[in-house]
Amino acid sequence: MTPPTIDSFLKNDAARLAKGPIAMIFVEDQIEVNSTIRHHLDAGFKVVMVMAKPDIEISDDVADRIVRISYEPIEDFTVQTHINKVIAKTAGQWLYYCYNGEYLFYPFSETRSVGEMLAFHTEERRDAMLTYVVDLYAGDLNQHPNAVNLEDAFLDRSGYYALARKDPKNGWEPKERQLDFFGGVRWRFEEHIPFERRKIDRIGIFRAKAGLEMRLDHTLNDEEYNTYACPWHNNITAAIMSFRTAKALKRNPGSTFDIETFKWRNSTPFEWHSQQLMDLGLMEPGQWF
Repeated sequence: MTPPTIDSFLKNDAARLAKGPIAMIFVEDQIEVNSTIRHHLDAGFKVVMVMAKPDIEISDDVADRIVRISYEPIEDFTVQTHINKVIAKTAGQWLYYCYNGEYLFYPFSETRSVGEMLAFHTEERRDAMLTYVVDLYAGDLNQHPNAVNLEDAFLDRSGYYALARKDPKNGWEPKERQLDFFGGVRWRFEEHIPFERRKIDRIGIFRAKAGLEMRLDHTLNDEEYNTYACPWHNNITAAIMSFRTAKALKRNPGSTFDIETFKWRNSTPFEWHSQQLMDLGLMEPGQWF
């Protein structure tokens, strides 16, 4: 049976989204679709929506645990369009989104559910969470030419930096508690990355409300949602560990032959554990201990 479109699902079956948190996974190809779904189911999301073309294969062991939506990734704004339609139907619910080959990590994620983490974040009077999209890449591109392998995954342990986010509507003054973050593969191979896609920050987790909309740069139209912390102390941040950029660079004919390896002196194996990311400064627990 052909999965419903987002419009038909929200019209006829939106009651399935009555309890969150809700994850939205946007599938661009067949690579690591099932591992991405399993990772987020294990994290404790109450609903996992998988936006995928009908010909994408999903394992039987997870197919009956997800909401599958027929999705055609036509333009850049297609993802934002789908997210905004879900926002409009889920006021008060926590939403998260990622792509296949991306894996959410947050402080103590091995022993605490995403619901526990968001309950604390709510108590801190926060409605959104900054997530860093940290590039992963296979260590051996000869064995893994698409740059994706979970058992041979590496990340950059340094080379990350932040710049003030300027406000064009206010004389290009810095925005309060907002920064643009850079680093990883997008920084090291920036000549192959369009300028507007070099940032690694994403408001990947947020609470839906009336009138809220996702913008093309992965920020929201409520500026407080785009801040990295509240005014009085630091808050929890999370990391989305992502093969997406490395995979795209090896798939693109304009860059694939320029990249023999993604490894460099500051590469380190990814341990698939939140403590490593906290030790590297790629996320922080804030006041959550």
